[in-house]
Parts: sequence; C-alpha cells; structure tokens
Amino acid sequence: MHRYKFVLYRPIQFLPVLFGISIVTFVLVRLIPGDPARVLLGTRATPTAIANIRSQYGLDEPMWLQYFYFVKNLFHGEMGKSILYKIDVLKLILTRIEPTLVLVLTSVTLSVLIAVFMAALAARNHGRFADHAVRVVSTAGIGFPPFWLGLMLIILFSVNLDLLPVSGYGRTLGDKVAHLILPSLTIALSLSTVLTRSLRAAMVEGLRSDIATAARARGMPERVVFWRHVFPNSMVPTINLLAINIGWLIGGTVVIESVFAIPGIGQLLVRAIFSRDYMVVQGVAMVLACATVLINLIADIVTVAADPRVKL
Repeated sequence: MHRYKFVLYRPIQFLPVLFGISIVTFVLVRLIPGDPARVLLGTRATPTAIANIRSQYGLDEPMWLQYFYFVKNLFHGEMGKSILYKIDVLKLILTRIEPTLVLVLTSVTLSVLIAVFMAALAARNHGRFADHAVRVVSTAGIGFPPFWLGLMLIILFSVNLDLLPVSGYGRTLGDKVAHLILPSLTIALSLSTVLTRSLRAAMVEGLRSDIATAARARGMPERVVFWRHVFPNSMVPTINLLAINIGWLIGGTVVIESVFAIPGIGQLLVRAIFSRDYMVVQGVAMVLACATVLINLIADIVTVAADPRVKL
C-alpha cells in the first residue's frame, strides 16, 4: 500500500492549482466587456435600476473584496447567486451536471474502444496496408475541429438519412441514448485519433519487447501474446495521455453541447458568458477545474495499479 501514499498528499498539492484557477477565472470574467446589470435589465436599464442590481449582487464593491466573498463562499460550500437565473449557482450546476457527465463518460468509453480497435489493427499488421491506413486516418483526424465534425455528422445522419435527432437531450432513457449518439461520437472520433497514435506506437514496441519474445519461445500463439502481454503494458502510457487530454475533452464538451443544444454545464457556461453572469461562470469554472484535478488523480491511481514499476 506504500505505493499509494501519493493519494494522501496529492490533494494538498492541488490546492494551489485550484487557488490559481479561481484568481484567473475571477479576473478574466470581469474583463469581458459589458455590465451584467445592464445586460440583465435590457431596455429597462436606468441608472437607478442598474445601481440597485449592482448593489444587490455586490458588483459595486472593490474587486479584491468581491474575490474575498467569492472564496469565503467556496469554503462554505456556496458559489453565490446567479444574476440571470436568480437561484444558487451550485443548485443550478447540479441540475445541469447529468447531461455533461453522461456525455463525457460515453465519449471516453467510445474513444477508448475506437482507439484500441484501430491501434490493435495497425500494430498486428505493422508495415502493411492496414497499418498505413490507420496512420493516415488518425493523422488526418487530428486536423478536423470537433464542431465541424459534429456538423458533418448532423448533415449525414440527421438531415440526409433522418436516423438520429439533431439536438436536445430527451426525457426517456431511449430518447437520451438517441440524442447522445452523435455528440458522443463527435468527441470520441476527435479524441481517439490522438489515443490511437500513442497506443499503436506502444503496441508495436511491445511486440518487439523481450516479454513478447519470451512468450513466443514458450509456444504461446501470437494472439495470446498480444492480448495477454502486449496490450496491458501498452495501456499504461495511453491512460496518462488520456488524463493529459482531459482539459481538451472538457473544452470539447463545452463546444459540442452548444452545437447539439444539450442542456449541460457547457451550454450553461456559454450562456453565462454572453449574459455576463459572473457567478455562474466562476462556479462552472471551479467545478470543471475540480473535475479535471480529480480525473488526473484517478488516472494516476489506475497507472500505479496497472504497472507495479510506477511510483508517484
């Protein structure tokens, strides 16, 4: 169990990271042009009404004092009150977290399955047509923006073939599955291109390793050598790469939720930015930052469990 000691002190190391993110988010959101009170009031904006709104939400206080209240609320498990929705930010985020969480989990699962299939196909046919085809597809796929890929999938499967819904999340389980296919596939195809290249390289190296050679010398079939010895060792660097790309995955989720009109955290964040809802932007940013930190910690634990040689 001494190999897992890092689990005890790693959260302490994450505190400065989260503190820095809170400062950057707080400052950047206030650099967005526009007054939240004026945006909220619209045509009803008068100097008196604007002053009342700013006073109600503490926007007339100095920035350092606003940040102090923001951090104080975080320590009490609160994130303030939304200017646009008029409810607590944490409660608002909790109502939107399910679509985002399901989308991320399904996208990661699909991307890993696609990457494993493509990388295994390429590695077991190293130097042949299948290997070259996978390398070309994975390299070209890196250049496709996720939002463009999502629009192409909408045109193909929703507009032309009329097989899948264009947008929304659905209410029943069947509707939710149908609505998540295209956005999950969009993110998975974009992420799997990066994973495929890394996993293929690790598998090719594993097939040439001494472990694989020794297994062949004992008379093991090539299929057994690959899936029992090569594949598990190849997954370790892929897990680390997946953890590194979590930030990209979260950013891609924000964009894809806007493309497919999924009522998740990403769509909430985009709308809060346009409406200058400072509290919601800060709250969503902190939730996403905590999620990223937690996922990286889980990836480290999985890496240590998968490879006894790794010590963190």
